[in-house]
Amino acid sequence: MLAKGRVRLDRRTKNLVKRLRRNEIAIIDHDDIDEVAANSLIELKPQAIINVQPSITGRYPAKGAYKLLKAGIPILDEVGSVVFDEIKEGSQLEIRGNKVVQGKRCITMGRELSLEDVIDKMKEGNDNAGQELERFVENTLEYALKEKDILLGNIEVPNLDTYMLNRHVLVVVRGSSYKEDLKAIHSYIQDESPVLIGVDGGADALLEFGLVPDIIVGDMDSVSDDALKCGAEIVVHAYADGAAPGLSRVEAMGVQAIVFPLPGTSEDLAMILAWEYGASLIVAVGAHSNMIDFLEKGRKGMGSTFLVRMKVGSILVDARGVSQLYQQSIKKRYLFQLILAAMIPIAIILIVSPATKPFFRLLSLQLKLLFNI
Repeated sequence: MLAKGRVRLDRRTKNLVKRLRRNEIAIIDHDDIDEVAANSLIELKPQAIINVQPSITGRYPAKGAYKLLKAGIPILDEVGSVVFDEIKEGSQLEIRGNKVVQGKRCITMGRELSLEDVIDKMKEGNDNAGQELERFVENTLEYALKEKDILLGNIEVPNLDTYMLNRHVLVVVRGSSYKEDLKAIHSYIQDESPVLIGVDGGADALLEFGLVPDIIVGDMDSVSDDALKCGAEIVVHAYADGAAPGLSRVEAMGVQAIVFPLPGTSEDLAMILAWEYGASLIVAVGAHSNMIDFLEKGRKGMGSTFLVRMKVGSILVDARGVSQLYQQSIKKRYLFQLILAAMIPIAIILIVSPATKPFFRLLSLQLKLLFNI
């Protein structure tokens, strides 16, 4: 591998992508790169990625490294944490083979990840997925026992102005397929006008598609300032003990916010809000919906998510399901109205045109003779 350019580094990939620019070198600290992180990096087209951790461990078939390499972005793996001590943001850096070089000094060495390496690790991940899932389930049930009273009992929800009773609610998370999901249900959104809830960066996803969120929920670490100022109601996700790290950012912007303490993820909180306020249907975009999604989340216990899905399951549907079930073709009444609208000017032209007047006189005579008028 040979690369040279300005470097951007952050231990949290979602923070890094806010500053990363095209053709720069990204330094991350991210084992088992997930699809969401990979997609955000691919959009920015960095020249190369240097990872402190192994980009794929083989614990489960994480797809991020595969997607990055297929997009033509090389990865230098397992360089060690020394890069965060020795390299400054914005400085110039070179990658020569498996070496990270600054000036004439070799900072560290890593392993260039090949597509064959990743495919082998993905096969290993498929073999290990059962064991990993077993550990995940055990931890999830342990957490579920601790959190069941909070999530399955009577929850004191904050007062919101947005009316959700008997309405559809669209919960948008900026997950791996949010763009495809939003495109697929465009007609549904236009026809049903659901309440729009953006979960952190999901608010920006909505704005990206020209949709203004009604509510924004989350810990406020991956939502833009523009989204927070769009006029939506802001609900800051707090820990069960009431601590809300994201509140200070919102208050510093002068934006009014409500704090809602709840265990689990912010997408869980969004679904609980919709449920408690009487939504008739919750449609999830970009949310965690399968085994790999949950394993990629990186939490040992997803008990809260498990319980929330049990609680709201009767009205919860994934956007991909909606796109399959919802009739995106032109409805019959719209087709009838379209034909009628097209026929009116044609009829007027036929009636007033001198060339067609003899035809209508003849037609009138025929009708009179037929009905003895």
